[in-house]
This record gives sequence, C-alpha cells and structure tokens, in this order.
Amino acid sequence: MDKLQQYQQIIRQVLTEQAHPYAHSNEVETEIICDTEHDHYQLTYIGWEDQQRIFNLILHFDIKDGKIWIQHNGTEVAIAQVLTEKGVPPSDIVLGFHSPFKRQFSGYAIA
Repeated sequence: MDKLQQYQQIIRQVLTEQAHPYAHSNEVETEIICDTEHDHYQLTYIGWEDQQRIFNLILHFDIKDGKIWIQHNGTEVAIAQVLTEKGVPPSDIVLGFHSPFKRQFSGYAIA
C-alpha cells in the first residue's frame, strides 16, 4: 500500500471513529464524505431539528502534496495526535486551521 492509500485509509478510520449519532434529533444524519479523487474528507451533521436546519461540519481533512491537512476540527479530540498514533509522522500533518505563521510553533508541518 502506498502512502496516499495509507493516509486515505487512516482518515476514513478517524472519521468513522468520530461519527457519533446526533443526540438531539433522529432527523439529523451523520455523514462521512470521502472524495478520493480530489482527496477531501468530511464528517458532518445534516438534517432538521424541529423547525431548524442543521448543517454542522465536524471534521475536514485534505491530502495535499503527500501531507494530511486538518482544515477543521470541531471535536474535543486532539485529531493530530490521533493521526500520529495511527502512524502518520508529525512532518506529514498540517494544522490548516492555524495561520501559516502560527504553524511553525505547532510541532507539525508548516505546509
């Protein structure tokens, strides 16, 4: 298995592990979106709670230039640490939700 396939598999595993049912309404679906052609991956809640539309982005990953970019982390879990525990080196993880200046202090890749 090459590095890209390994990272795709790890991301799918993390999304699946974090995909919990929406607690407040059974009309809200938990969706895992995997675009392996463009390497975009998301976990979302989408649906209706009473008369209110729900669309919550929980996690968003991209794979760019051989690195996993964490674009959004709406969990209380240190997702970058989870990735490293699954075998992704810190040098291949970019905290995309931090500014490029701030990334240099994170212990992970800058870009």
